[in-house]
Amino acid sequence: MRAVVFDRYGPPGVLRIADLPDPEPGPGEVLVRVHAAGVQPFDVAVRTGRMPWVRARFPQQIGQEYAGVVVAGDLPAGTPVLGSTMLDATAEYLTAEAGNVVAKPEHLDFATAAGLVAASQTASGALAELELRPDDVLLLHAAAGSVGTIATQLARRIGATVVGTASEGNHEYLRELGAVPVAYGDGLVEAVRATGLKPTVALDAAGGEAIARSVELGVAPERIGTIADDEAAAEHGARVVRAGRSPQRLAEVIAIPGLRMPIRAYPWERVADAHAAVESRHGRGKVVLTID
Repeated sequence: MRAVVFDRYGPPGVLRIADLPDPEPGPGEVLVRVHAAGVQPFDVAVRTGRMPWVRARFPQQIGQEYAGVVVAGDLPAGTPVLGSTMLDATAEYLTAEAGNVVAKPEHLDFATAAGLVAASQTASGALAELELRPDDVLLLHAAAGSVGTIATQLARRIGATVVGTASEGNHEYLRELGAVPVAYGDGLVEAVRATGLKPTVALDAAGGEAIARSVELGVAPERIGTIADDEAAAEHGARVVRAGRSPQRLAEVIAIPGLRMPIRAYPWERVADAHAAVESRHGRGKVVLTID
């Protein structure tokens, strides 16, 4: 099979498509023909060597989220599925435990399904850990990104009010999702106060000054969660809210009618461009590689 690999840590250009042995499913596993694979900041950190607890074995594969079709193993061949994996999603084939794959709803194409895998589990888990309630005002940093997009929609379904930070070009998009948009960067505190809303809980998917600004706005540290900045969380007494993977939680989120996730799709031959797009930390929704 062909798969994306890298032979040394470095910039997006170290990624290449290589021929590797075909994987074979073991007991309780399935073999999946991958049609789309998400790209996330974790992949960037692995590729650049900034994930010290993940030890690369060169040539190292990459990718954590996928959507495809079962071709062999403990589920019927032809079953469309999606799910989480570890460093092997950007490939023509992968193996996964049958109990960890989730059936792909018919209304989702493969690219959108792959783009929902990590964001759905991360956003739903974070809001659960923060115990978001209908009477809360959620300050959501990086609301137009993949996690922010899902968190906004889930928070609105709970009944909470959402104040979302984003570039001005994404403000109308956030309004469509049901959030009150504010510009990030200098003046964020004043912009939030100008809305007349007082945040009671905050979720940081951006890093930088997000936690400090949340504290300045009066959010109690125990109700501030981050998926992006462990050091700032420790400094301010906030929480790191990286919930574990949960096929059940994933299945529940992707079943929500009308759930939105803008997809920026790249053919996997342009994997370097896709990684560069994620590394830029700009853009709306999710970067996904399509695998033909």
